[in-house]
Amino acid sequence: MSDDPGLFEIMQTTRAMRRLKPDPVPEALIAKILQAGLWAANGGNTQRWRFLVVKDAKIKQAVQVHYKRAFDEIIGPRYLASQPPPGVTAEKYRRQHAAVEYLTEHFHEAPVWIVACLEEGAEPPPRWAGSSIYPAVQNMLLAARALGLGATLTTRHLFFEKAADGALGLPPGVRSYAILPVGYPLGKFGPVGRGKLSEFVYKDRWGAAYPGL
Repeated sequence: MSDDPGLFEIMQTTRAMRRLKPDPVPEALIAKILQAGLWAANGGNTQRWRFLVVKDAKIKQAVQVHYKRAFDEIIGPRYLASQPPPGVTAEKYRRQHAAVEYLTEHFHEAPVWIVACLEEGAEPPPRWAGSSIYPAVQNMLLAARALGLGATLTTRHLFFEKAADGALGLPPGVRSYAILPVGYPLGKFGPVGRGKLSEFVYKDRWGAAYPGL
């Protein structure tokens, strides 16, 4: 029997790995992650997604400026003022905040970034535009986990979208939707904390409990 984790175990243990080693990631593994992204569903099968793989230190450092500014001005204060979400203890929430702060300081040191983009043209994207890119992002996160690599979905650079996309060198009509820093994790994979299913699922009417959960 294979020692590889099954699909459900992979989903259950695909934590946001924000502490990554600077060690290089083999090109063959990056290609597998990207291929997993291309297997995802997207609106009308138009495949307007594009994936920018960034290894250049100067580019990453230029984006890091805006990423850190977003933490200092928005994300950091929000964490300090927020209560733990469902399924997360106060101690775990503090550890999460520490990991977010660590990623902020070391974001540019991740050996590989995968920037998930959409070619949208001149028109502002509709509300549902993300449905054509985020399934690919999730596929890539699961693929990274299956390959023993750490990654996380981060969109914080979008607080300063124009400046960050400019630092990434994206042409007009192309927008980034997420950056996935990818590398070998410093920590261990483990079960995600999301709370009880019964807290989030209703039956027929909003707020009505779903029996048996």
